[in-house]
Amino acid sequence: MDCPSEEQLVRMQLGRSNDVVGLAFDLPARTVTVYHNGDAHAIAGLLAPLGFGHTLLDSGPCTRAPAADHDERRVLWQLMAINLLMFVIEIIAGWLGESTGLLADGLDMFADAAVYALALLAVGGAAHRKLRTAHLSGWLQLVLGLGIVVEVGRRIWFGAEPQPPIMLGIALLALVANAMCVLLLMRHRDGGAHMKASWIFTANDALANVGVILAGALVGWLHAPWPDWLIGTAIGALILHGAWRILRLREG
Repeated sequence: MDCPSEEQLVRMQLGRSNDVVGLAFDLPARTVTVYHNGDAHAIAGLLAPLGFGHTLLDSGPCTRAPAADHDERRVLWQLMAINLLMFVIEIIAGWLGESTGLLADGLDMFADAAVYALALLAVGGAAHRKLRTAHLSGWLQLVLGLGIVVEVGRRIWFGAEPQPPIMLGIALLALVANAMCVLLLMRHRDGGAHMKASWIFTANDALANVGVILAGALVGWLHAPWPDWLIGTAIGALILHGAWRILRLREG
């Protein structure tokens, strides 16, 4: 687990069981404490379809579950809104600036927003509804990821002139948006390890932003479009991998 979308997938998957009554994440340690009724091995087995790899470290009785976070839904809405706004901005800028890197980074923002929406829609829903919503998100991400790969190929074939100033400016704006997400997460998590987790949450997105910034600098320096095509392909591959992981979810 290394980003907010992966945490939401874990929450959704474990939330399919009525026996799960509380979750406490420690992403730096790559662990989640599950407060539940019933068999611990059955609960842990729910994580298998995610393909993250899981091990039951310990199980025992507890006196109380962590208090429910009544602000979680509001935070999810805010995170989803930020990612959707950046999706629109980067898609428009990517098209005008002829940058597949910005287009792909925008779709990466959309992928995160889709998982936040999935978490909101799945709250209180039946297992089959959650799974159907997840698969819809996965198929949409698959189509978008393939679209990016095709667009890179089209621009290689027909030629394109990515605009470095647009790439650099919008990618920096995306970094600011990710910083806002970090602040939102920090405000709604305890200190210590959870503050470190907030930085780990956005590592992949920030890395993509930095990749676009570097690609923009290389395009300007080399006067060649291939760095933009390279980062666009790389981010497209990440989107396809995320879609594949979601589509592997199954009931049972």
